[in-house]
Amino acid sequence: MTQNDNTDILVTGPPPSIDAVVRQVTEITTLPQIALKVIEVAKDPDAGAADLKAVVEGDPALSARVLRMVNSAACGVRTTVNNLHQAISYLGFGQVRNLAMTASVSNIFQDDEEIGTYRRSTLWRHLISVGVCARLIASRCRIPNFEDAFLAGLLHDLGIIIEDQQVQARFREMILDLHEGTSLSAQEKEWLGFNHCSLGARIAESWEFPPTVRAAIRFHHESQQYKGEGADIVRCVEVANVICTLKGITSVGMRLVEPPLETFRALGFQKEDIIILATDLNQELEMNRNLFET
Repeated sequence: MTQNDNTDILVTGPPPSIDAVVRQVTEITTLPQIALKVIEVAKDPDAGAADLKAVVEGDPALSARVLRMVNSAACGVRTTVNNLHQAISYLGFGQVRNLAMTASVSNIFQDDEEIGTYRRSTLWRHLISVGVCARLIASRCRIPNFEDAFLAGLLHDLGIIIEDQQVQARFREMILDLHEGTSLSAQEKEWLGFNHCSLGARIAESWEFPPTVRAAIRFHHESQQYKGEGADIVRCVEVANVICTLKGITSVGMRLVEPPLETFRALGFQKEDIIILATDLNQELEMNRNLFET
């Protein structure tokens, strides 16, 4: 569908409540079972590589992604890895979980769509880039479980995906009404009655995503308001979102975010650190280019 389609659709009546949208999503949309199983095994402290292999090998596409990742420039292995058990042992549960979720989310973007400055393919590039950047930041800040930052970054704009899918007529009009200097959140509340942060957080809760991921979805524009588990990861996602947006890798085709100075300071970043991160991100994205495949 292009921005010229459905031009005769008129938005009438009040917007649906967030409860109605969440109910509709949870009734008709579920994550693929393979992703749910991988998440379940990955968080089981008693599970081993063999347990995860038993799940992953049930999905040939995911198995191929795992092998492609372990043999990519991002991992830098010296000899080709052709054994799935060995690949999982090398990558670790966190990265395999992230690959499973990436593959699941990528299915949503098989059909591209253009509405004004917004394109689904551009949003997909933004999600992957924020995930990679958040992981890079978490690693440099020596935050434990830094792979969690990738997952949180990948899913931070889940609410935009749901808006595009479930309230498309209003979403379309909202996007066409956007312009530089406006707030996406304010536009969403005007046209939809809620924003992507609150909607995404509600969906993430219903799908039982990890607490840190739910927090990143809800607070990625205001991480200083979050004081719970994984607060550092949430800050990493907010900074990554800003860095990617300022580099032109945006969610809706416009640079609508402001640098969160308090969050930069909370992570111990100076202006020079941000410049270095933005530069190093280019190489990191190139090494992880296989993640962008849909």
